[in-house]
Amino acid sequence: MEINFDGINVIGFDADDTLWVNETYFRDTEDKFTNLLEKYETKNKIDQELFRTEIKNLDLYGYGIKGFVLSMIECALELSNNQVAPKTVSALLDLGKEMITQPVELLEGVEEVLQSLKDKYRLIVLTKGDLLDQERKLERSGLSEYFHHVEVLSDKKEKNYSDLLEHLQIEPDEFLMIGNSLKSDVLPLVNIGARAVHIPFHTTWQHEEVTEVVDNNGYMTMSTLTDVLKYV
Repeated sequence: MEINFDGINVIGFDADDTLWVNETYFRDTEDKFTNLLEKYETKNKIDQELFRTEIKNLDLYGYGIKGFVLSMIECALELSNNQVAPKTVSALLDLGKEMITQPVELLEGVEEVLQSLKDKYRLIVLTKGDLLDQERKLERSGLSEYFHHVEVLSDKKEKNYSDLLEHLQIEPDEFLMIGNSLKSDVLPLVNIGARAVHIPFHTTWQHEEVTEVVDNNGYMTMSTLTDVLKYV
């Protein structure tokens, strides 16, 4: 379903899995985590318990790699009944450092799109996660010059967006958000009167999945980021 793009003055971009690869590294690390803990439980059980621990800790640690690493350590202690070897804990810390130092891999068409839009719209980044990590990735990406503003949110719910748009003096009906998550980047915006473009990434974190049927009034799903240029 197409939407009306008239009146758009500001375009917001999610960062992880919209501008650059992110979730792939989490999935790879989860696989390594299950390999390290396989003597204690089955792979399926380990995956379930790690996810449960992550969700339980979101209010404490927020989103991002640091909270993920702390959750891995906590989960390892629980699954092993506090018997996990110190060298395994050290290995988990190393996995986190490996994730943080991964090179930033831009997704196809990102620079082309930003170059095309930068003189026609005010461009901003709206992401969530660890502040230092997101700042580091943006710097490494080489994309900073395209954006008027970068905001790392603690969460991406309707109030987070409403408060930020008000602070930046942006009216919802002039704002378009582009991201890979229906739950975080699309539906909250539509609900406050903005518009959104959903560009699915091939891997989605379980917590970001939307299982119920969603009325797509107010947003449009596209296959690639470059498809946006056909409309704005």
